[in-house]
Amino acid sequence: MHSKGNLTYILNGNEFEFISVDEPTKIRGRKRNILFINEANEFHFEDWQQLILRTTERIFLDYNPSDEYHWIYENVLPREDCTFIKSTYKDNPFLDIQTIKEIERLKDLDENYWRVYGLGERGVSQQTIFKNYDLVDSIPQNAKFIAYGLDFGFSADPTAIIEVYRHDLNLYLNEIVYTKGLTNQDIGKRLTDFNINRQQEIIADSAEPKSIEEIYRLGFNIKPAKKGADSVKNGIDIMKRYRLKITKKSVNLIKEIRNYKWMQDKNNRILNKPVDAFNHCLDSIRYVCLNKLNVNNSGKYYIM
Repeated sequence: MHSKGNLTYILNGNEFEFISVDEPTKIRGRKRNILFINEANEFHFEDWQQLILRTTERIFLDYNPSDEYHWIYENVLPREDCTFIKSTYKDNPFLDIQTIKEIERLKDLDENYWRVYGLGERGVSQQTIFKNYDLVDSIPQNAKFIAYGLDFGFSADPTAIIEVYRHDLNLYLNEIVYTKGLTNQDIGKRLTDFNINRQQEIIADSAEPKSIEEIYRLGFNIKPAKKGADSVKNGIDIMKRYRLKITKKSVNLIKEIRNYKWMQDKNNRILNKPVDAFNHCLDSIRYVCLNKLNVNNSGKYYIM
């Protein structure tokens, strides 16, 4: 039996109800035994929470992994009771040859579309600057300490301090401070709390010479970053030559690296200049890379 008014079917004593999520009241409706969510990546996390609370047995989600970051990746796939099945166009026996050809043309037309719609892999935004990173539990003992990077902030922006280590072509990064409203005295106390001594170098934003001098007088080996022309782009280039290993507790650094993007013009063409946002931790790292890691004329990396 089909009820067009209520969008329901009755089949063998089972009721199938079709709903949209354009109104919150529909999401918070009656309970169900089995839930199927089509194009789940178009739903908000709150929608998901409300729907699972009203489902008693099993839930199915389908989606195209076109988003680089999504609540499905973070809140559903890691669950112990979740079974993940990846299918591509090759698993669909009903596709006609012309559709298959159009999908396979994506190999040459758009690398990211091919990843998503051809290979079934997560999409990667072409705007995102850093894709060369992994999350790690801790910094390994064989990694060599390079320096601390410090980006000053106060009311509108946080002060960010990142410790930077290197092992082979990996940079290990750990966030230790990300706080607004810190005076120079407060910064000095934080450095003391983390047992940072005179032998450990701190590379700070050279736009704050007074702050650097005050922290130096507190007994810390702090130096201004030598930026030079086009220092932002140069610093990014150096960071891209390494695999970045970020500790999982560095929550603000992780947020920044996921959201740090190239600017676009009015025609959506990517420019060779980053958006001035989500960059406090990254600027701290960039100062260290510009001043402590470099490339000589032979193309070999050296530590200054």
